[in-house]
Amino acid sequence: MYELTIYEEDTTVSLPNRIESLKVKHAKIEYALDAHSKIPHPNQIELAALKKQKLAIKDELETISTH
Repeated sequence: MYELTIYEEDTTVSLPNRIESLKVKHAKIEYALDAHSKIPHPNQIELAALKKQKLAIKDELETISTH
């Protein structure tokens, strides 16, 4: 297996570290969405932003796994 390096905002991140970081962010967003689902009247703008972030992370993880 090879080691791919990703350059991100002047920071070098190994591929396994990037994947782990994305998984952690995805889990945090999942937790936040779950918490919002328990609120009687959640902020729809914040909810949409969280869903958008979660989808972007999922897309990035899929992109990484296909390369």
